[in-house]
Amino acid sequence: MIRHICMFKLKGEDKEAAVKEFFERAESLKDIPQLKGYNVVKNDKRTPDSNFDVSLIFDFESVDDLNAYQVSDTHKNFGAYVATVKEDRACIDYEF
Repeated sequence: MIRHICMFKLKGEDKEAAVKEFFERAESLKDIPQLKGYNVVKNDKRTPDSNFDVSLIFDFESVDDLNAYQVSDTHKNFGAYVATVKEDRACIDYEF
């Protein structure tokens, strides 16, 4: 299994609204057939502002499935949205 973790720092003053929209739009990713595990999380308000705001934590059977996800139209559309709202991004993919 491959775990894909992608964290985002979102732009704007109204973080709650930005996080809400991120979660709503991330729902579209659930339909990607290669996805075996889906979790979208937000940073706890009690932690430092320097932390990332949201994270996608997805599981795939293989790197090939991860790569298919990356080029899917659904992911590309979500990525186009994220490009307009992200300030920063960090990502890691690992086998578990």
